[in-house]
Amino acid sequence: MDISIVVPLLNEEESLPELCAWIERVVTANNFTYEIIMIDDGSTDTSWEVIEQLRLKNPHIKGIRFQRNYGKSAALNEGFKAAMGNVVITMDADMQDSPDEIPGLYKMIMEEKFDMVSGWKKKRYDNTLTKNIPSKFFNWATRRMSKIDLHDFNCGLKSYRLKVVKSIEVYGEMHRYIPVLAKWAGFRKIGEKVVEHRKRKYGTTKFGWERFVNGFLDLASITFVGKYGKRPMHFFGLFGSAILLLGFLMIVYLVASKFIEPDYALTNRPVFYISLTLTVIGTLMFIAGFLGELIARNSAGRNHYLIEKKIGVE
Repeated sequence: MDISIVVPLLNEEESLPELCAWIERVVTANNFTYEIIMIDDGSTDTSWEVIEQLRLKNPHIKGIRFQRNYGKSAALNEGFKAAMGNVVITMDADMQDSPDEIPGLYKMIMEEKFDMVSGWKKKRYDNTLTKNIPSKFFNWATRRMSKIDLHDFNCGLKSYRLKVVKSIEVYGEMHRYIPVLAKWAGFRKIGEKVVEHRKRKYGTTKFGWERFVNGFLDLASITFVGKYGKRPMHFFGLFGSAILLLGFLMIVYLVASKFIEPDYALTNRPVFYISLTLTVIGTLMFIAGFLGELIARNSAGRNHYLIEKKIGVE
């Protein structure tokens, strides 16, 4: 199979028939063998019924329905598990991503040998204050921390070599950082393609201001996990050792001063409590911080989602 098109969605009943028809026209014109995997992330409208009707008309359409809303990362993770095409393309269901970009994205993977290609919505039609300016700041910060030269990390329109999506795990709000996940998994050839950004035709945006706060917290988490997930003592040991050393030096100072001034009580000195606090913090950094991170990463239920129905998906 040439292409798997993964479409996460939430309450997009109006756009789905038009989107699927457009995708079908593009892949048919280019003689691609394909599948469209639509992941309903707990929609409260008739999106799932629409997917079932579309499936009756086109057997290339497959569906996964979550029992409740888990978020875009969860939807993409399940879509990646089900994908079978040589090239996996993701796009949003709100008609702001153009299926006409599919052939170009496919070519960059198969002919130009990129591992992953991220879309860049150079000209955007979103609200400048609430989306464009925060997105620019978010992308700048992510570029600086990840050392990946992309302009638009959060663009939903991306293409991947199949091996890439089978090698990464997307959870929490990590869909914004799939290029970073791919880089940490060893896929270094990450490209960018200017893509069309269209005005929203149906419905309303599903994202609020909280996504930017969560995004930066996830960026810090993924940076730590990517660098130190396999060697956490290199992080915690460094800072823990520095803090313990400082606490130890203060204790040495206190002991020496006790010999110099035997009548002066150590507990009357602020440095005594500071040294005690530093010693405790340094120890905790060794035994608590990285253990919690490792436990979280190896949790068996972290990517367990309640799926109510599937059609055309094993």
